[in-house]
Amino acid sequence: MLKEIAAELGSGGGTTVVLHGNADPDAVSSAFAISKAFEDVVIAAPGGLDRASKVLAKQLDIDIVMESLPDSKRVLVLDTSGPDQIPIEFDYSDAIVVDHHAKNRAWDDCRLYYCDDSKASCAEIVYELLKAAGKVPDRDVSLALMAGILTDTGRFKFARPGSMVTFAELMQLHDIDMDEAMMMVSLETDPSEKISQLRGAQRLKYWKIGRRIVAISQGSAFEASVCKALVHLGADVAFVGSQRGDTFRISARATSEMAREGVHLGKLLNGVGSETSNGGGGHPGAAGISGVGDVEAMLNISADNAIKQLRELESSGDR
Repeated sequence: MLKEIAAELGSGGGTTVVLHGNADPDAVSSAFAISKAFEDVVIAAPGGLDRASKVLAKQLDIDIVMESLPDSKRVLVLDTSGPDQIPIEFDYSDAIVVDHHAKNRAWDDCRLYYCDDSKASCAEIVYELLKAAGKVPDRDVSLALMAGILTDTGRFKFARPGSMVTFAELMQLHDIDMDEAMMMVSLETDPSEKISQLRGAQRLKYWKIGRRIVAISQGSAFEASVCKALVHLGADVAFVGSQRGDTFRISARATSEMAREGVHLGKLLNGVGSETSNGGGGHPGAAGISGVGDVEAMLNISADNAIKQLRELESSGDR
């Protein structure tokens, strides 16, 4: 299907590439690669960019529309686990969707849906798409795709063999050194982020399930960063949420050991999202959910599901 998608993108008429809310470097780098490989491409991130993506976009001078979706012949949705991850309403029945998260039947009504959940990043799929189109990424695109792989694999902690192969190929294409790629995703922690981490630690609740610990906390910003801090403090699974009016946002993280043992936070939060009419999804070790509701209730629902999963893992290990 990648050849079919490549032919469609190359057929002219313009393409709007749509990214999920709070778009990460994997989404931005994938969109950037598409914009450089095909003509008349506009990147739209109506839900904004995360901090790392803002830095990446500035470094590579990536032009991104934030407010709305420009009119184009076609819409290509990248790195988005479900329609609920896009914070504006649009008709996606004629859209092309390329993703690497757990397959989501909510995309069944779109025109073309390509999902390879064996890939650790969308950047890997986009690199294959460029190959299918006979396109060779330039140096900036290669660096961007490497940044996408680095961030979505947790700097290779969650990498799969294919991730390493693709990353090495991109390095070889333009003789890129590892430190240059790492610099693309290296961010200094500013004081406000540190304060959010400390407040998150103050507000945490936790449950011990056998040898494992599930933690939750609330804050007002830097949910993903606070999640990582709680994991560093000793949590095996962590959920951190924030409330903004009637809406909430939760980030989740798990250790690589948890992912190896069968925890999949993306599937867990996708299930929570289905149960609560919200949008959730992601990877085994990193995921998120957002929508309308009370963040404290959603944190407890998420924790309950994780606790149930950990108890099942504990009981299966005892047999």
